Amino acid sequence: MVLRPRTVALLCLATISSLAAFLIAFWPRPSGVSAAVAVSQAVPQPEPFIPTYSKDGDLAPPLQYREWIYLTSGLDMSYNPKAAPKSGNDMSMFDNVFVNPEAYRSFVATGTWPDKTVMILETRGAENKGSINKSGHFQSGGIMGVEIHIKDESRFPGKWAFFDVESETKATLIPATAPCYSCHAEHAAVDTTFVQFYPTLLPIAQKKGTLSAGYLKEAANEPKK
Repeated sequence: MVLRPRTVALLCLATISSLAAFLIAFWPRPSGVSAAVAVSQAVPQPEPFIPTYSKDGDLAPPLQYREWIYLTSGLDMSYNPKAAPKSGNDMSMFDNVFVNPEAYRSFVATGTWPDKTVMILETRGAENKGSINKSGHFQSGGIMGVEIHIKDESRFPGKWAFFDVESETKATLIPATAPCYSCHAEHAAVDTTFVQFYPTLLPIAQKKGTLSAGYLKEAANEPKK
């Protein structure tokens, strides 16, 4: 029997398709990809934080905040223009900022913060002598303080409030007359938060056009680098 050229071509295509299906089914996948998928499926995601207040107005702190999104760290930052220069005996401090994942995802999409945003400011000591370190600073082990900045529109007249964490079960409301409220309202880049110090979020706010008028005015008057 003599096969026509068209029949031969169809048989070849069928053979190639069968071989390709075999290779896809049985060819080993890259170990790195399968490992990454396995890890992502195995790591539990933190539960969304739901603010819980006591009758006295205290807030139950989110103990899982170190599983949240890390935003930035600062070293010996001060917003007071008259702050005295540090002496050799003064303690240096790092502050680390975290935000709940739901709020972070919303900010990335919109350039601003949704209701129930929770930001954590964690303070730790800065050391320069230890192990093999010869210069610069690293964070010491003990936590020196924790503050919470929370957006709860139905509860606070200014939408946002500050809390000082006193224990694992209690964070006390900082009065609205405290200077931190007016400072954030006047100088914050986005919705009373200092996004100007969050290097991964500032470009998003710039792109979305959500920077505050006060911040834009201050930025325009800053000396050119």
